[in-house]
Amino acid sequence: MDTLCSRVTRGAAVSCFLALAWSSAFALSALDKLSASEQTSGLKTALTQAAQAAVTRLGKADGFLGDPEVRIPLPGKLQKAEHTLKLLGLNKQSDALVLAMNRAAEAAVPEARSLLVDSIKEMSVTDAIGILTGGEAAATEYFRRTTTDKLTQRFLPIVGRETRQLDLAPQYNDVAGKLSQFGLIDSKDADLDSYVTHKALDGLFLVMAKEEAAIRTNPLGQSSTILRKVFGAIGH
Repeated sequence: MDTLCSRVTRGAAVSCFLALAWSSAFALSALDKLSASEQTSGLKTALTQAAQAAVTRLGKADGFLGDPEVRIPLPGKLQKAEHTLKLLGLNKQSDALVLAMNRAAEAAVPEARSLLVDSIKEMSVTDAIGILTGGEAAATEYFRRTTTDKLTQRFLPIVGRETRQLDLAPQYNDVAGKLSQFGLIDSKDADLDSYVTHKALDGLFLVMAKEEAAIRTNPLGQSSTILRKVFGAIGH
């Protein structure tokens, strides 16, 4: 909405920003009429719903592979450098490697369910209210901060088990490690299992954010009374 204000004349822009400020203040005022307990309960319900939906959507066959937004590709220059693929022995098998990476992510994601729910349960009132009033990325940043390390520990052995079924992983790690020294791929992507785990988490947080955004956009369409009450207050 700031972009809209920047496109109009100075006088109109002033009016536009005042309107935005008034709208934001009105939303906060409506939210303040709810108790801290109601606000926290509403957010936890929304995030639990978003987490469950994201895990269900991604933790199945083609959850990653069939979705262009989260599909895991070969990293960096490996996507385009045909001679590099030949070095890896992947000129005919790159599709198989991409398939294995995405299947590994799909196998790992169900492990996130309990960790995400636990993180939501442990959320403080201050965290909850901060997320409600902190913008669209607030919840994603909260989950990155509180769950990334634990999710990585859960995901890595599952991803490793899946990628070991394909004999290309050692070749990938060997050549990718060398390529990272020349800046052709990011150093954090030089290990296949770490790369897949990192991309799986990115996809999970992205889909969770979209699920949460859908709740914020259409609070009155939610079946939960507390969701309608809390996010309806924000939306008005």
